[in-house]
Amino acid sequence: MSNFYLPEGLPTPSSGPDGLAAPYWEGTRLGKLRIQKCRGCGAWQWGPEWICHRCHSFDLDWQDIQGKGRIYSYERPHHPVHTALNGHGAYIAVLVELPAYGNIRMVGNLLGDPHQDVPIGAEVEAVFEPHDTANPPYTLVQWRRV
Repeated sequence: MSNFYLPEGLPTPSSGPDGLAAPYWEGTRLGKLRIQKCRGCGAWQWGPEWICHRCHSFDLDWQDIQGKGRIYSYERPHHPVHTALNGHGAYIAVLVELPAYGNIRMVGNLLGDPHQDVPIGAEVEAVFEPHDTANPPYTLVQWRRV
């Protein structure tokens, strides 16, 4: 029996060959949500980039943030998008907007009943799901309604 929202066997996430997202994944292992902030203009951004989306500065930093936001949009896939999801049924993927951080948006799963009502604008918080037995270990960020 798994303690994970989705079944085991999905590909292990990684920061990619360039290592750009490594601070994000290191933060999740510590139970912290991290995103980039430009030291030049102060803009927040997600996903990880080498350059600021607003002022094009290369002077970006990673900041720990509060994992609190609201549902901007969602999708309820019923068909498996990976063989590990065969027979798993529906799940809810949400696009979460973080108003305190320039309204950036992050994608994740919404925990709970996959057939629940998903009101646009509902408040959510980040939940950290560690996969300690994976090689290498990693932690996913999921979302839960507040």
